[in-house]
Amino acid sequence: MSGIIALVIVLILIVLILLSCIKIVPQAHAYVVERLGAYQQTWSVGLHLKVPFIDKVAKRVILKEQVVDFAPQPVITKDNVTMRIDTVVFFQITDPKLFAYGVENPIMAIENLTATTLRNIIGEMELDQTLTSREVINTKMRASLDIATDPWGIKVNRVELKNIIPPAAIQDAMEKQMKAERERREAILRAEGEKKSTVLVAEGKKESAILEAEAEKQSAILRAEAQKEKMIRESEGEAAAILKVQQATADGIRMIREAGADEAVLKIKSLEAFEKAADGQATKIIIPSEIQGIAGLAASVKEVLK
Repeated sequence: MSGIIALVIVLILIVLILLSCIKIVPQAHAYVVERLGAYQQTWSVGLHLKVPFIDKVAKRVILKEQVVDFAPQPVITKDNVTMRIDTVVFFQITDPKLFAYGVENPIMAIENLTATTLRNIIGEMELDQTLTSREVINTKMRASLDIATDPWGIKVNRVELKNIIPPAAIQDAMEKQMKAERERREAILRAEGEKKSTVLVAEGKKESAILEAEAEKQSAILRAEAQKEKMIRESEGEAAAILKVQQATADGIRMIREAGADEAVLKIKSLEAFEKAADGQATKIIIPSEIQGIAGLAASVKEVLK
C-alpha cells in the first residue's frame, strides 16, 4: 500500500515538473533563458519548453514603449543661474539579451545619464535661451541618450522637459518683466487706437467738406441753369412781343392799303407816330422835311373840325 502511495506521489511530482517546464510568452514580451548559468536563447511570443533543473528564465523583458518620469535635477546655466528641471523619457527595449546583461540597473542608469546630459546642455545656454529652447534641448538629449543606451539594448524615442523651475527671485523678476511688457503693449494699442480715431475724424471732416463743396457746386450749377432758362424765356417773350408788334403794324399797313388811303393819309399817320414819340422821354425829335408840310395841313384840318 505504501508503495502505491509513493508511486502516486512520484507521478504527481513528475507532472508538476513537466508543467513547470512549459512556458507561454505573452504578446510584447520576451524571456531570456540561461542554461547552467550561461545565456542560452531568447524566447519570443508563444509556447516554449525548457529542460528541467538545467534551463532557467533569467529575465522577463517588456518590449512595449515605457515612460519614466525623473525627479527635478538641479542645473546651472551659462550665466550662473541655478534652476531645477524634471524630464520625461520615452524608451523601448530592442534587444532583450543586451538589456539583461548590458547594465545592472537600466532605469537608474538612464536617470543618471539623463541628469549628466541635461547639465552639459544647460551649461552651454543662458537663462533666457534655456526658457525658450525646449525643443532644442529635447532633441540634443534624445540624440545623446539614444547613442549612450544603444549598448544596453535600449532605444530612446523621445525626451521631454516637463518643468523648468527657476529661482524665486528670477520668477519674481520675470513676472515684473511680463507685467511691464503687457503694460507697454496696452499703451501701444491705446495710442494706435487714438491715432486711428483721429485719422478717422479728420477723414470724416475732409469727406464732409468735399460733400459740401460738391453740393454748393451743384447748387450753383442749378441756379445758373435756372437763370439761363429764365433769360431764355424772357428773350423768347420779348421776341414774341416784337413779333406781335411787327405783325400788328404789318396788319395795319395792309388794312390801310386795302382801304385805299392816299399819300396824305399815310403822312398823317406818320405824323401821329412822331406825336406819340414826342410824348416819351426824348428831348429832341428830328422830323423829316416832307412831313413838316403835312404838319401844317394837319393843324388846319384840326381847326376846321373844331
